[in-house]
Amino acid sequence: MQDQKNKKIIILSLVIFLATAFLIGTKLVMDKKDKEFGFLATKEAESFVRDYSPRQGKKDAKVVLVEFLDPECESCRAFYPYVKKILADNPEKVQLVVRYMPFHKNSKYAIKVLEAAREQDLYWQTMAILFYFQPQWGDHHNPKPERIFPILKQIAENPESKFNIDLEKLKKDMENPKILEYIDQDMKDGKKLKVKATPTFFVNGKPLTKFGYQNLVNLINEEIKVQYP
Repeated sequence: MQDQKNKKIIILSLVIFLATAFLIGTKLVMDKKDKEFGFLATKEAESFVRDYSPRQGKKDAKVVLVEFLDPECESCRAFYPYVKKILADNPEKVQLVVRYMPFHKNSKYAIKVLEAAREQDLYWQTMAILFYFQPQWGDHHNPKPERIFPILKQIAENPESKFNIDLEKLKKDMENPKILEYIDQDMKDGKKLKVKATPTFFVNGKPLTKFGYQNLVNLINEEIKVQYP
């Protein structure tokens, strides 16, 4: 009887030891993962960043600036230069992730243009063009999204331009059903994150609670101090 009791104690002790070792090992792995990937390693990160999301900046940057935008939004257009400046000021530490929140009537059309341009590695150039010429195609009183193609064509045909876009391929790629799936998922994530206006910003999952350029810079600088002590 005593031998059986001792065996049970030994087995129980072994089970407890193995379970503890497993938990400690798991924690060490997660801590290592968090250290290497930071915000992107957290469970909540998927709501902010999807695998398909366009990104700009260094891939392993530890500060992730997520922007929910609408290409037809005037405020997004106005804020675009500030976002570019933030990336230029922090080329090694900050990466931008774009999510879509198409509140305006012609936004999905413009997003299709952007995503089709991404197939030709011209996503960011096309975004700059759409924002610059937004008053011509996205005027809220008289929107004319059909003007986007003549604008892109004119720039592509300029001898001094390096914007070598294939407009026929662009039109074809715009019909890819995946684009609408991306938009739908972004809208679901945006709703979950209580995005009610554009642009809406998150820095490593932390929302910009008071809108403004300096407030965004302050939030980014705070996170840089944490991630790059």
